[in-house]
Amino acid sequence: MTKQADLKRRVRTRMAKTGESYATARSHILAERPDTAAAVRVDGWMTAALHVSNGDATDLPGTGLAERVLYWRDVLHEGPVPACGPEELRRIRADFLLQEDCDDRAEGTEMFAERDRVLAANRDGEYVLWFEADLYDQLQIIQILDRLADLDVPAQRITLICIGEHAGIARFGGLGQLTSEQLRELPATNACIRLTPAALELASQAWAAFRAPTPDGLRTIVDTRSGELRFLGEAFDRLSREYPATRDGLSLTERRILAAVADGASDAATAFVRAGARETRPYLGDDWCFAMMDRMAHASVPLLDAEPADRPVGRGTGLRLTDTGARVLAGAADHVKLNGIDRWIGGVHLHGRETPWRWADGTETIVSVSGETQEPHHATS
Repeated sequence: MTKQADLKRRVRTRMAKTGESYATARSHILAERPDTAAAVRVDGWMTAALHVSNGDATDLPGTGLAERVLYWRDVLHEGPVPACGPEELRRIRADFLLQEDCDDRAEGTEMFAERDRVLAANRDGEYVLWFEADLYDQLQIIQILDRLADLDVPAQRITLICIGEHAGIARFGGLGQLTSEQLRELPATNACIRLTPAALELASQAWAAFRAPTPDGLRTIVDTRSGELRFLGEAFDRLSREYPATRDGLSLTERRILAAVADGASDAATAFVRAGARETRPYLGDDWCFAMMDRMAHASVPLLDAEPADRPVGRGTGLRLTDTGARVLAGAADHVKLNGIDRWIGGVHLHGRETPWRWADGTETIVSVSGETQEPHHATS
């Protein structure tokens, strides 16, 4: 019997005893064999790498594959992310999170500086990035890859593990749903890839387009297809739909919230769950969704009635559509024209009642708006 056949036999014997998958059982068998060079090659370099993920709900230490883990904490789809240097961006992001009372993990300038220091200190080593397909994660991926490119880290020393679904989970919500054993299996799947210089170039292009003061470059990223950053175009399409629509002045999220309330969601928690259920890849946390509801409830011309009215919208806040909210949802009135807008999407600051950019459902593109005239806003490469 060959060594390979003997290994397969031992793996299947373990599977029968433990109920583990083939990949998990094999990794344990290899780990038990000190003379197995394959175990050193696979697990050795990965254990020594710096592992980066979106949050500590993901049990990377429990996999046995990650001795050093860096969690990348920032909700880049909310607030200003302008084109500026790293130090200035850290200050802007920390100030925004503090202003929004969302620095629950002490995301101050010191935390951001330490995060960036740890990433840079490993520039001569390997990196393993563990992320998901949704907008929240995709923006973090391109920020990290752009930074690694600036540090002259070769693409072949960066491994990306990124999934949008998992067998046996009907509605996959993220890596935090997976056990340490399920996470340990991912490096043996096609979700795990070594990156190429083309992937780093695309990430830097996307990061620049996201941070630009106009949305000119977003469409180029939407239309780009990459076997390595395979969820990026989809994420930028979802990002684009947060621009106020030409038909009602609502972002896609705002419209889904109003629709949920119109369909019977009587409190903020229920409206959040129902609006999120409409997302192909949910990315928005409840606090940020409640903040959006709060803005609509306390606008000059409210779209929502909130009860109690004298408190910020929270999980138990009662909600119902106002008459104006019903008219806006029906496309008979325009939220931005009624209430104005003050919102950052990456590097673009949408402000006032005559914002120059809108989302057009008919063409599924961002258009440039001048007064009542709407013309396509062509992306540049």
